[in-house]
Amino acid sequence: MIKAIAPVILLTVSNIFMTFAWYGHLRHRQSALWIVILVSWGIAFFEYCFQVPANRIGSYVYSAAQLKTIQEIITLVVFSVFSVAYLKEQFRWNYLVGFLFIILAAFFIFKKW
Repeated sequence: MIKAIAPVILLTVSNIFMTFAWYGHLRHRQSALWIVILVSWGIAFFEYCFQVPANRIGSYVYSAAQLKTIQEIITLVVFSVFSVAYLKEQFRWNYLVGFLFIILAAFFIFKKW
């Protein structure tokens, strides 16, 4: 059970760092691009500190396709919260529909056929 949950927790933490590394700078558009790149690399280091163990541990329980699917769903959830809470963007109905289709794809990937 721990081996099944640990990758999800690690991937969630990783995605929080990833989201800030990739999109956090959008609130600081006045900063020089080279500074933003260096800061993003620094944040990405911590992303990898969680992402690599998540995939290593997860590979004992999940296939690579399943790990990627878990990661993508977590990314969408984290990004949705981030874009509304941090970037102050509106969450639109069509985003939800698109995300639901991705979750439907996860059903097909995890279903034992």
